[in-house]
Amino acid sequence: MKGSTYRRCSCRDPKSGKELGSACPKRNSRNHCTYSIRQELPPREDGNRRSFARGGYANLKVAQAGLDHVRALLGLTEADDPEGVQLIAAMLAEVGSEKLPLPDVEETRRRLRAGQDLVGSLTVAEWLDRWLAGKRIRKSGISRYETDVRVHLKPHIGHRRLDRLRVSHLSDMFTAITDANAEILEQKAQRPAAVEELATTPWKGVANRARRKAMKAAIDAMPPSRRVTGPAARQHIRATLRAALNDAIGQQIITFNPAAHVEIDPVRKLKALVWTDERVAKWEQTGEKPSPVMVWTPKHTGAFLDFITEDRLYAMWHLIAFRGLRRGEACGQPWSETNLDRHSLTATGQLVQDGWEVEASEPKTDSGFRVVALDDDTVGVLERHREQQGADRAEWGPAWVNTGLVFTQEDGSWLHPGKVTDLFERLVAASGLPPIRLHDLRHGAATLMLAADIDIKIVSDTLGHSDTRITRDIYQSVLPHVGKSAAEATAKLVPLQRKAEQEAQVRQAAEEAKKAAKAKAKRK
Repeated sequence: MKGSTYRRCSCRDPKSGKELGSACPKRNSRNHCTYSIRQELPPREDGNRRSFARGGYANLKVAQAGLDHVRALLGLTEADDPEGVQLIAAMLAEVGSEKLPLPDVEETRRRLRAGQDLVGSLTVAEWLDRWLAGKRIRKSGISRYETDVRVHLKPHIGHRRLDRLRVSHLSDMFTAITDANAEILEQKAQRPAAVEELATTPWKGVANRARRKAMKAAIDAMPPSRRVTGPAARQHIRATLRAALNDAIGQQIITFNPAAHVEIDPVRKLKALVWTDERVAKWEQTGEKPSPVMVWTPKHTGAFLDFITEDRLYAMWHLIAFRGLRRGEACGQPWSETNLDRHSLTATGQLVQDGWEVEASEPKTDSGFRVVALDDDTVGVLERHREQQGADRAEWGPAWVNTGLVFTQEDGSWLHPGKVTDLFERLVAASGLPPIRLHDLRHGAATLMLAADIDIKIVSDTLGHSDTRITRDIYQSVLPHVGKSAAEATAKLVPLQRKAEQEAQVRQAAEEAKKAAKAKAKRK
């Protein structure tokens, strides 16, 4: 295809306004004219001709280099690749019309092989939008990703080129998030202080009324309350970005994932603590929980179940307490997967929240699909619940919503997981027992199984954990008497001379006491 370089003078006739061209009297001056290039491009699919033209080159050498650059880009495809030929030609036509810089030859070769856009530099925001659009996971998971992208990733790094994103950019982002947290906490402290000051300001008097008016205006002008972005949320932000960038690497858009190397504060995993007598006593005095994750003792669990015997959802609380189902799993358990004759149920789905909306979903992981064995007492509880549900169905008649689920609202429709949590908290408060979360009832089931000396693998399978290490990490704190028994058993394995001497002394003292008692009895 034809291509050429040529000199061009842009001087115009002052009267007509037309370019002088070769008639320009200064044309022969060495530095007066600039050089331009023109390269014929493959015709469009409809046969129409097109070309690449560009001017403004300072000299012939620079213009020739520009023409060679265009020809190198055209040479990236073979004649037997009509699609590639058209892509390169379209790219050069767009670059020429938009006056964009000529793209790098090797970068264009890589993009062409990867099936990527040949024009423009993809920004982080553009890639995140494309990545989210291609995700095929449950709606609640997408919502969590979208929140990370909208609230944090786009505002901080969305404008940056994807291929130039660096670890330092992400460090700056997390530093900014930490600084914002400090600002949020400061604003949260300012509002209560201002409200308290307003409450103590007298109403009477012109000066006081003016002051109250100014204080109200200041309070109204304060920004709305926001939540801080804690360590777990920051870890999730990084995980979201890391997943998005890994997909970009898989599509050969980038070769390095900075999210895999940025350092942020680690999340301290919360350990389950048992409500011992000492902890209960302190809670009764101060109202403070020793840990966000607390577990009842068997006595507490029994007292709670006895207290709520007449509750309509007693069977669900019983099932979670003894078998450790998750909230969503209990709400979404169907009768078709509940075999009371065989003393088992199969967890195959769950009800999850997306905002306040509820949707049916599969278990989050493969380990969530599992068979859970049922004891005789739990089977009896579920049989009575099924009988009551049958009576409810008959009472509602045609208005009954046939969801086929074990636990439902009075009319057979889905339970709302959020409302289930609220109900549980109200029942716990009414019982007078130390507070736990609904999920802690599941923790309690795990602790009970460990206390019963059930193998850790069985406990892990029952809970739906993917690895026994997860079970061990969460439930390091077991019931006190179990820990003491383990400590005593361990201590007995080590023979100590001191212990033997102490035991001999105890036996000797016992024998002497026995002899003294006999002698005293004879004297009487």
